[in-house]
Amino acid sequence: RMQEYDIIVLGTGLKECILSGLMSQSGKKVLHIDKNPYYGGESASISPLEQLYKKFKVPGPAKTMGRGKEWNIDLIPKFFMANGELVKILVHTEVTRYLDFKVVEGSYVYKAGKVHKVPGTEEEAQASDLMGMFDKRRFKKLLLFALNFDVRNPRTYQDMDPNKTTTRDLFCRFDLGLDVMEFTGHAIALHSSENYLDQPCLETIRRIKLYSESLSRHNPSPYIYPVYGLGELPQGFARLSAEYGGTFLLNRAVDEIVMDNGKVKAVKSDGKLFHCKQLICDPSYVPNRVRKVGRVIRVICLLNHPVKNTHDANSCQIILPQAQLNRKSDIYISVVSYAHNVASDGVYIATVSTTVETSNPEKEVQPGLELLEPIMQKFVSVHNLVVPNEDGKRSQIFVSRSYDSTNHFETECEDIKDMYHRITGAELRFGGSHRHQIYGFSIYGAYV
Repeated sequence: RMQEYDIIVLGTGLKECILSGLMSQSGKKVLHIDKNPYYGGESASISPLEQLYKKFKVPGPAKTMGRGKEWNIDLIPKFFMANGELVKILVHTEVTRYLDFKVVEGSYVYKAGKVHKVPGTEEEAQASDLMGMFDKRRFKKLLLFALNFDVRNPRTYQDMDPNKTTTRDLFCRFDLGLDVMEFTGHAIALHSSENYLDQPCLETIRRIKLYSESLSRHNPSPYIYPVYGLGELPQGFARLSAEYGGTFLLNRAVDEIVMDNGKVKAVKSDGKLFHCKQLICDPSYVPNRVRKVGRVIRVICLLNHPVKNTHDANSCQIILPQAQLNRKSDIYISVVSYAHNVASDGVYIATVSTTVETSNPEKEVQPGLELLEPIMQKFVSVHNLVVPNEDGKRSQIFVSRSYDSTNHFETECEDIKDMYHRITGAELRFGGSHRHQIYGFSIYGAYV
């Protein structure tokens, strides 16, 4: 017996789940298959704690680590920007009914061996130890310019052409010192290398504005993270999909992708044939359709103390700009803890990640690990970064990129939008300001 679907999705990583949810919601008949017995693919959440030790072949855990069931460890932890597009997409799919978010307690940047709070508002700039008095004044002017900037209103451009003026020129215009340029570009606008300086400044202005607006309502950082970790998202999407008549099958082998004249025709799984018009999948299902463009190292560290100089934050994000360490790419650290219900009481999970640049990746993340000492246990992984060979228009097979080294979802959101456009021919857009909406779902720890 043959079964017909509009779209088959292989893998339950966040990107696949979001696309699957959007397609089900727009009336498509969707079948979602994962070869693993758990959700999330390479971005899975591991629980109980014993499972993490087993996966990394590390002896343990010690009894002092609390009950294994209290743990949900994300293999690829990433934070959401509170006002970012990914949150708008989640609100739009209504998956937010199934999960709760909690504000991340701090955003920090590394300079000269120490971490400092990232100033994202005028008040924070005034109190910042990253700049002197004159720099504070200039930085606040840039911040105000970005907050008032409106692409539809040229009066807000201050005689610049945002599509032509480079970011370097923008920073020069505000007379920013190198230190200010560094934390603005890397810790606020979240650029991971220096290329942005010679590109049109529109994107950087948009990112500064996003960071600052996400800090509104006096939050301690612009980032939010689900209570119980990212593993809640694929499960939420599975429930959502069921409401729209979609089907999720876990622990199912994918035997073959059946092609007809260069175009996808069906997926063969456990001897059954499922027909489809389009296929969405993560790279692990189609190794011959992707190519390697680099590597990422991630080190998950368990700590029994908060990170030094983070004001005892229960959760935080730390960025080590590449120039500080003579590197090409930034190093990222995300810290979560029992406060997000992902670890047992008093334990912190800090994950250090970066794009590999040498043949000794562990040595590259050393400056990040030093900020975390003492570390109870480390779990190290190095993964290939892969991208699809083609856009999928001819084969109708749409492959996501593997997850990069950043510890926020801004770049992954670009991939989702790009895939959505290729799959449907339409832009993924949600109208209207969503200031009023964002609190249409619960964020704990937000001072409203």
